[in-house]
Amino acid sequence: MTKRITLNSSQITSYERDGFLVVESLLSEVEVDAFLVYQKNRAKEVDPGLRSHVVDPQWDYVARHPNVAGVATQLLGGRPSIVQSMYLPKFARQPKEENVGIALHQDAHYLPTEPNTLMACWIAMTDTNGDNGGLCVIPGSHHGKLHSTSQTSSDEHVSWRQEYLMRNRSGEEWTQEFYSFEIANIDPQSVCKLGVARGAGVFFTGMTIHGSYANASPTHDRLAFAVHYVREGTWCLRADVQETVLITDYSHER
Repeated sequence: MTKRITLNSSQITSYERDGFLVVESLLSEVEVDAFLVYQKNRAKEVDPGLRSHVVDPQWDYVARHPNVAGVATQLLGGRPSIVQSMYLPKFARQPKEENVGIALHQDAHYLPTEPNTLMACWIAMTDTNGDNGGLCVIPGSHHGKLHSTSQTSSDEHVSWRQEYLMRNRSGEEWTQEFYSFEIANIDPQSVCKLGVARGAGVFFTGMTIHGSYANASPTHDRLAFAVHYVREGTWCLRADVQETVLITDYSHER
């Protein structure tokens, strides 16, 4: 039996100082293999969407995992609710137009919440680093306010623009345009390209500047799974992900 992960005080201090924390061995080799086999065989016509954890047992399993949701609970200081989940593959040797990253941004731009308790867990399903499009972060960037943005125009990053329905706690509704946010004037020397081993994960706040680049490796796929949480009682303003899933128990206890 694998012992459930409990963070120590230095890890929590590191998360609060840097805005992110790498935690090793969130998932076992067997669990990673099971997810990848499942994902490979998943019906191509199925659209994962952002709430696949609600209908898909394998995605729900990872999002509720005691070493994923359990660590999120410790960092949030309360019970987490799942906002959204995503599979993020970047295959080696794929066409350039399909091999793009996500420009440096803050998740709070995409998922505004009241209060701002948003956090994410990015799980490496293969060994990842800067060469194969792994996660990049700027340590300490979560301190302060949201940075101004523009729509990304780089060939290395996906670009899009879309309107979303918004709704506040009082039921008032409006539409708001979102786009592929990119924070300008970032010092390249401040960007840390993380090396994250298969089965490990990166927890980071909704204010932490992060992103990724194209997979430049000719041989190593970069496969990752991400889940976003908020603390119980938090209101998500975007209507499409407003029905969060409160975790009252984990997918299993090991």
